[in-house]
Amino acid sequence: MKKGLLMLGFLLLFTAVFFSHSFASVQKPDSAATEEELVFTEVGSAQDSAANNMVKDTVKKVAAVDKTIEKQQPLAASGTSEKEKTLWETFIAGLLGGFIAFLMPCIFPMVPLTVSYFTKRAGSRQKGIGQAFIYGLSIIVIYVALGLLITAVFGSAKLNELSASGWFNFFFFLLLVIFAISFFGAFEITLPSSFVNRIDQKADDSKGLGGIFFMAASLALVSFSCTGPIIGTLLVQASAKGEYLAPAIGMFGFALALALPFTLSAIFPGFLSAMPKSGGWLNSVKVCLGFLELALALKFLSAADLVWHWEWFDREIFLALWIIIFILMGVYILGKIKFSHDSDVPFVSVPRLFFAILSLSFAVYLVPGLWGAPVNILSGIAPPMNTQDFILNGNGASASASPSGFPATVKYSETLKPPVGFHSFFDLDEGLAYAKQVNKPVLIDFTGHACVNCRKMEDKVWIDKEVGRLIKEEYVLIQLYVDERNIKMPKEKVHYSEVLRTTTDDLGRWNGDFQATKYVSNSQPFYVLAGHDLNPLVKPQGAIFDAKEYAAYLQTGLDKFKNAGKPNE
Repeated sequence: MKKGLLMLGFLLLFTAVFFSHSFASVQKPDSAATEEELVFTEVGSAQDSAANNMVKDTVKKVAAVDKTIEKQQPLAASGTSEKEKTLWETFIAGLLGGFIAFLMPCIFPMVPLTVSYFTKRAGSRQKGIGQAFIYGLSIIVIYVALGLLITAVFGSAKLNELSASGWFNFFFFLLLVIFAISFFGAFEITLPSSFVNRIDQKADDSKGLGGIFFMAASLALVSFSCTGPIIGTLLVQASAKGEYLAPAIGMFGFALALALPFTLSAIFPGFLSAMPKSGGWLNSVKVCLGFLELALALKFLSAADLVWHWEWFDREIFLALWIIIFILMGVYILGKIKFSHDSDVPFVSVPRLFFAILSLSFAVYLVPGLWGAPVNILSGIAPPMNTQDFILNGNGASASASPSGFPATVKYSETLKPPVGFHSFFDLDEGLAYAKQVNKPVLIDFTGHACVNCRKMEDKVWIDKEVGRLIKEEYVLIQLYVDERNIKMPKEKVHYSEVLRTTTDDLGRWNGDFQATKYVSNSQPFYVLAGHDLNPLVKPQGAIFDAKEYAAYLQTGLDKFKNAGKPNE
């Protein structure tokens, strides 16, 4: 019973990590570059594209930032708050990942052996505790160094750009599939044996602090076949958040959770005796993680499909695969499917039964999504609703009637699609011209194909009745994709962006340069409620997952626009 309960508890925690999106982020920018890596130029300076004899495009028209609004609505404070949220969530994700890694067959059986070794080597319990502390600290140093190496090599801005790349997402899809197959027992991902043996020999030959450090390094290398997939998943997810320290913070949480059991076992001998014995249940944990890795891999395949506009990996296909995966996991937990390294399950324990019920119930919960149900728990993970081929309730064909005077087709509509039930422009000039025609403020939505929080906002907040009414009836929605690489800009709009340090030769880079230059931001989603001069009516906001709060935000901008008496010119 004790074994089963422990397995159940940690598997539930790991499942929660996926669904809450520490692997699918909660109330934070989906992507953001740090201030250190963004070089903002002063509007009107020699570096500004408008002053470099560039064409008279929209950037030139709106280059002057409203200084009064900037003073009233500083962005730095909110940016700091969002950064803190991001780092805390990354730390918690790492912590949970470390606890799960501890339950892997490569690590869990090593605890009593390692603690016994410290006790015998030290000669006394007090010295053994001291060496266990150093051992735990060495584990933390090794993994944090790995996280710092990732950001030092790539930098958060480059990793942020990679996370929105179709190639990156497709590569990571393949990588997670390989990790899943490894967890299923087809093969083990190991480091070169010569390298592992050399580190192990160092641990045997060295004395004092050096020997303990190399022992920790040996643990990291020997257990790589189990921890590698978890570390890889955590590092990529942390890097995609755009915060410079996110990979290191994630690795700190991971290493802390991994080191704690070794240290606690040395300090409190009762902790070691209370731990469940090794057995076949460890492999069951590993296989269940394989199912979860396989499900998560489909998120990255979906992102690649959206970025490259394949338009074949629709929402229905994604949900069908998730339903099958969680049905198979439930059946596996009941012992009806057996892999090569699995032990026989002579009977189904109560914890196994309840976890099987959880997995199978989740699969059933997803079924209505095949016909257009929202499936809110997967908001931001599943493909957007506009990829759904068939929606049973029609999602309001009448509700999607075009507003008065709205063009039959808008620019780039052959490639970009609005959220179901909404009508939006994808070109700033076209949307602004229509807003002036109908005398409405604009809602500029800086978004991206691979932006998780953008989809969560559309799936969970924009479907709210009041929010939907305000956007459809009171605003002109302009969606500017910052990761759209397939649509090339005309020559007269191409210029060198000092902010992004690249040429705005495609729609995504042009939109990204406009966002960073005009609104001093490089995160998505980013919502700007603006008048016809494109100056913010109220402070621009990122994701707001409370529908009432978001509706109040929209209403505030609308009130300010109306109180102005006439649109700004």
